[in-house]
Amino acid sequence: MGQFWESTYFQTAANYSVVVVCMIVFLAIFELVTKYKNWQEIKKGNMAVAMATGGKIFGIANIFRFSIEHNDSIVTMMGWGLFGFLLLLFGYFIFEFLTPKFRIDEEIENDNRAVGFISMVISLGLSYVIGAGIE
Repeated sequence: MGQFWESTYFQTAANYSVVVVCMIVFLAIFELVTKYKNWQEIKKGNMAVAMATGGKIFGIANIFRFSIEHNDSIVTMMGWGLFGFLLLLFGYFIFEFLTPKFRIDEEIENDNRAVGFISMVISLGLSYVIGAGIE
């Protein structure tokens, strides 16, 4: 039975399960910090929200990809994933702060696809930078 717990199949399923739960929690946190309701806006066809949310999903998954690649234990992988998420969240606030001429959340809620696209690219780019620092 010990071989089962140490098998690549079990480790992959365990990593997958943990990342899915973390993804749900982290997206709920993003939902709390944005002024719009992500899934309601996506249901209405708001492409700016879909791009921004998709960037967050990819960014979180990419951070966990690096964390899984560099860590053997699930606890350490989760710790680095949480740390990476907090940095990604901080990047969101920096983006809002660096655009004083308009409110990012309002523009995305109003389906400004240019702002949604930039938000997506920022999440993607930061996830690679964060991931590069994970040990």
